[in-house]
Amino acid sequence: QTTELAMNLDFSDDQKALQAQVRRFLDEKCPTSAPRAILEGPEPYDRALYAGLAELGVLGVAIPEAYGGMGLGHLELCLIAEELGRAIAPVPVSSSIYLCAEFLLLAGTEAQKQAWLPKLASGEAVGTFAYVEASGRVQPEAIKAGFQNGKLSGTKIVVPDGDVADVAVVLAKAAGGLQLVLVDLNGPGVTRTPVETIDPTRSYAKLTFDGAPGEPLGAAGDGWGLTERVIDRAAILMAYEQVGGADRALEMARDYALDRMAFGRQIGSFQGIKHMLADMYVSATLARSNCYYAAWALSTEAAELPVAAATARVSATTAFQHCAKNNIQVHGGMGFTWAFDCHLYYRRANALALSLGSLSTWESLLIERMSAGNAEAAA
Repeated sequence: QTTELAMNLDFSDDQKALQAQVRRFLDEKCPTSAPRAILEGPEPYDRALYAGLAELGVLGVAIPEAYGGMGLGHLELCLIAEELGRAIAPVPVSSSIYLCAEFLLLAGTEAQKQAWLPKLASGEAVGTFAYVEASGRVQPEAIKAGFQNGKLSGTKIVVPDGDVADVAVVLAKAAGGLQLVLVDLNGPGVTRTPVETIDPTRSYAKLTFDGAPGEPLGAAGDGWGLTERVIDRAAILMAYEQVGGADRALEMARDYALDRMAFGRQIGSFQGIKHMLADMYVSATLARSNCYYAAWALSTEAAELPVAAATARVSATTAFQHCAKNNIQVHGGMGFTWAFDCHLYYRRANALALSLGSLSTWESLLIERMSAGNAEAAA
């Protein structure tokens, strides 16, 4: 199956059927009125939608059956991520499943997996990952939060879904080096402060730990290596969300260009609009091609995974921002209004562009990784 994907850059019929099922579900349960309700209301995410996704099995698609999941794999999760991005679903899937669950699967003890993975798969609990302490690219030497004698202290900023999460994986300094720490956020010693962003349908918070009880996750000194591995995996899944969003923004622009009349003609017949739509299509298609290769690397744990992750992330970020911005331009003056849905995709595009590191961070990572690979090949 994975060999076929690598050669033909396509998914199986069963995987496509799963994607179609998820799209039908989201078309019904997550029209644009759903993110609007979160944007304009007091709730941090759509709880009913999240429960529905859990009941459908979406949250546990890559979690083994022994821990309450479906036991399928990352290829299926990539396609689900694409549909969540297409619907700009206001749910904490990325923080809980792409990040927290992945850490548990890679480094958790049997007891930690049994305690949390079934809850994450069922939607009973929401997870997150907290590692950023300052603006700019995160470097291991910049981590100041400390873990000693089972207690965690320090502050993490812009934690995705930190205001609603029940459990967090936290990167901290310990006696043996950087350590991942599993923390129950509903326990003592944890203070949450919501952080305002351009996209309120994806919430963030600052988490302050003051002697919060925690458990080591993985071996001491392995914290940074595990962080890089999981962020690469999550970047591929997030890239699929971005490709889904870019495709939908392109469709919105195309449909409006076909419907809107000016000077007795469809505006889509004007050269300026044609070229804009063509550029959007090229950007989205290039990103999809890179994402297909990244999905293969993720599903096979290929040596190319770090480069594939950075390539997918750079191209998908660029595509979503490009398509979301030009969707507004195609809609003209109406595109800037609150009544049209263009701003929902523009908000999400810019929010995702800063998640897991900025575009410039991933561009730098791509250059570094390709240079290292070239040097190794030449040696």
